[in-house]
Amino acid sequence: MTATVGPGTARGALDAIRRHLSPQLALVYGMNGSGAIESSGRGARLKLSDGRGALDFGSYAVTLLGQRHPAVVAAVRAELDTMPVSTRVLGNGTTAHFAAALAAYVDPERLTKVWLGLNGSDAVEAALKLARLATGRTRVIAVEGAYHGKSLGALAATWNARYRHSLEPLLGGVTHIAAHPSAIPGAFATKEVAAVLVEPVQGEGGVRPLDAGFLHALASAAHEHGAFVIVDEIQTGLRRCGPPLVSTDIGLRPDAVLLGKALGGGVCPVSAVVATERFYAPLAADPFVHTTTFSGHPLGAAAGTAALVAVEALAGRGQHLAALLTTGLAHLARRHPQLIADVRGRGLLWGIEFAHPAVAGDVLLELGRHGLLVSPCLGQPEVLRLLPPLVATDEEVEEALAVLDAVCAAVPDEFRHLAPAPP
Repeated sequence: MTATVGPGTARGALDAIRRHLSPQLALVYGMNGSGAIESSGRGARLKLSDGRGALDFGSYAVTLLGQRHPAVVAAVRAELDTMPVSTRVLGNGTTAHFAAALAAYVDPERLTKVWLGLNGSDAVEAALKLARLATGRTRVIAVEGAYHGKSLGALAATWNARYRHSLEPLLGGVTHIAAHPSAIPGAFATKEVAAVLVEPVQGEGGVRPLDAGFLHALASAAHEHGAFVIVDEIQTGLRRCGPPLVSTDIGLRPDAVLLGKALGGGVCPVSAVVATERFYAPLAADPFVHTTTFSGHPLGAAAGTAALVAVEALAGRGQHLAALLTTGLAHLARRHPQLIADVRGRGLLWGIEFAHPAVAGDVLLELGRHGLLVSPCLGQPEVLRLLPPLVATDEEVEEALAVLDAVCAAVPDEFRHLAPAPP
């Protein structure tokens, strides 16, 4: 059946989403955009199909460099005009250069080996497989509240029961422990632990920075038992939280670091495992033990190389924006103590925890209507994430804080007396 309204219009696009993707997605998109769809983007701003503008402080941490960063777009455009897809039979210089640049960026002395994927789940799957192959063991330790993806292997390490329960049994041998040192000894009671997998800041789990003491104790116990330490920095890395990597900034010595989201500069899907030689040994011995058709695709490699340079050039800008957000969000929490239970975060990753999920839902919709896009947390629906790009101006940060303040002030009375969200 031919649609009576073209897919280029908001109505036509939402109708196509409803018919061919998901009715629920069409409903959510329609509500979030008040009937409009995204049309174009540049920097921290979007244009919607109805002519309205919006600030993009969400995009699930992908647009760290904003929309269409010129250096990344130029690199991808040049590769598009040269060789956008690898033969996978011959070596590709763009991919090789990206792997070298990534190893140099992360840790050129220890983490010298690179596997490239398209998304975070790709990186998690590859890392879990390599840990099991390299150790001959099967168990993995993750942390309560963790989010590592939704493919079957990665999902086993994800904590949220909403995505797990209808698919269990999942990959065997994943144990989730509380983020407290007292939980660590019992986790290594047997000798079968291949690796620990941990986020230094749980993003989907409510923007919860894990205590550095706990992370050091967990890593130390893993290494004492001959297990690997895999740090998931898919959301926190590349200066999203200030330093290039949170894990190395606090002195951890991981065996593998996982990157994604912003790694493609907001232009191409790219992810990576950057690892030690020992961790990577199974792939070094047999490069076909884990492959994907588009691993290291030249467009993504070009985007990633340009993104690493652009991120470092904006590091100082990120520190300045983080200071503005720290002050502004603390002031917001003081102004609305009945609505806001907590504000926490680091760098350009912040979570606002509301008193109840219904309050967060109301605020999310109203923010969109007032031209500010943020990201909800899949594991903690009472928390909204602010993920501003490094290219945001001071005025755009102030605008976002003003919109947040106005929307919180206008929350209906019936939402102000709800029981707090359960722990």
